[in-house]
Amino acid sequence: MNQGDILRELIEKKERGIKSFAVLIDPDKINEFGDVVKLVNLCATHKVDYIFVGGSLIVNDNFKTVISAVKSISSIPTIIFPGNSMQIDPSADAILFLSLISGRNPEMLIGQHVHSAPIIKRSKLEVIPTGYMLINSGKQTSASYMSNTTPIPGNKPVIASSTALAGEMLGLQLIYLDGGSGAEEPISESIIKEVENNIDIPLIVGGGLNTIERVTQALNSGADLIVVGTAIEKDQNFLVDVSMKISEMNEALNVH
Repeated sequence: MNQGDILRELIEKKERGIKSFAVLIDPDKINEFGDVVKLVNLCATHKVDYIFVGGSLIVNDNFKTVISAVKSISSIPTIIFPGNSMQIDPSADAILFLSLISGRNPEMLIGQHVHSAPIIKRSKLEVIPTGYMLINSGKQTSASYMSNTTPIPGNKPVIASSTALAGEMLGLQLIYLDGGSGAEEPISESIIKEVENNIDIPLIVGGGLNTIERVTQALNSGADLIVVGTAIEKDQNFLVDVSMKISEMNEALNVH
């Protein structure tokens, strides 16, 4: 599979040590079109790198509406972060083709993918094969419940790194460590470091990143791209704080 523009950019950024920031929009948590406009304009103003759209369970019809709204007012790459095979929209720029390698549920390893592959092929979306790994965050999250899988224990970095390495060897192009929506605790420094030290592909980290201290720790531990959703839903000013922190870290590398 040829590398698309977004994946190529992520790989190049990793090679140069550049950190990236994605804002996750859960369509179920958007009540009005104006909410999307306000958030996306804030993302554009503060140079958010990517916008992820998706959720573990979407019970309203906002999915396509949110993507359409994002694309109509912003040039920020819009990436589908699907909770199931129904979350596909050809107007997005890319889709994370997630294989839940931390679990043993065949539906999340390959089953949902079989249903969605022909549709995605016709859509011309950039497909980014991604090893998705749930890490225990202190409580059961929507992602673990809906996927019917047990997260990797938060104090088992070797299990996490071996799983990520297996995913890379299987040909996956990204590894995504996630504590899940509303995670009580962020993924530990030891897990992020152990995974980063054992893989060569870009590393995404999300879940529980609700303070600048936690964001900084994730980035310093080896995350190439951090994803923040719930904390920004509660306080959009946090988006500004995270953007400033990442800009500061990248400027230290003489990256502009």
